[in-house]
Amino acid sequence: MRGVFGTRPWRKPEDPCAVIAVQNFKGGVGKSTLSVHLAQYLAIQGYRVALIDCDSQASSTTLFGYVPDLDLTEDQTLYPFLREDDMRSLDYALIDTHFDGLKLIPANLHLFQSEYELAARMARGGGRLLDRLAQGIASIADQFDVVILDPPPALGAISLSVLRAANALVIPVPPTVMDFSSTAAFLTMLDETLNQLASRDLAPDLNFVRIVASKVDENKSMQKELLALMRQVFGLAMIRTPMKDSAEIDNVTARLMTVYEMNSPMTSKSVRDRCLTYLNGVNEEILLDVRQTWPSHVERLRKEGHA
Repeated sequence: MRGVFGTRPWRKPEDPCAVIAVQNFKGGVGKSTLSVHLAQYLAIQGYRVALIDCDSQASSTTLFGYVPDLDLTEDQTLYPFLREDDMRSLDYALIDTHFDGLKLIPANLHLFQSEYELAARMARGGGRLLDRLAQGIASIADQFDVVILDPPPALGAISLSVLRAANALVIPVPPTVMDFSSTAAFLTMLDETLNQLASRDLAPDLNFVRIVASKVDENKSMQKELLALMRQVFGLAMIRTPMKDSAEIDNVTARLMTVYEMNSPMTSKSVRDRCLTYLNGVNEEILLDVRQTWPSHVERLRKEGHA
């Protein structure tokens, strides 16, 4: 319908493609869950989206229904592009998904080999290899409004490449003592890493950095206290809506699906509706941040009362 009436909400060609890294150096924080639900939400809203799975654990790829090391070869991942300097485009790796406007570059375990190869080549003086992923994204950027990157939960060559390629950063943080402490260490490492990249003229130009409280269970008193502390510490950088820990998400991901794919609840209608309310709230705030980076959308946002 939007295509017929010319009302698709795409960015103008002169607006920058939003490249969002959903990143935290600690695993188990809901990074892939957020990445996939954000990508699908944006596609449902009518945007052109690419999700690039940069993690050899391939959680995002799995949530699209693939068994990564059975259904996919290494030639369908980022690996050939990171390995072969003469390749000019990531187009070969884009595959359609069952969401209109959403494409996936999948991952599997073979991608882990590129960590060692990139690190070895960089040690031999290939510092500009950190630009390789950014070059690949630039080669397909005109096809998309938003590119979402799901990097590995470690500070390695691929994670540095993701930081270099991104122009926005979303950091999921569960409100637990261990995750909060780990994220504080992550932010310190991130600051040091960005300074090191800047000293080599490789610093990313980030339009926004947002913190998302993930896996939140406000029935736990300690989580409520930590959530309040996070809001105090991170201030306006924190997404107002928390991403709640929901049985609906647990049940659908166990079936290699997402909440946006289900026509009926896996748990109960009230649980599903509550889960969707929080998911949509998080994703809507990120979409608003993205649209504020597009000059063609700024006037529209003013009329909508957002800017």
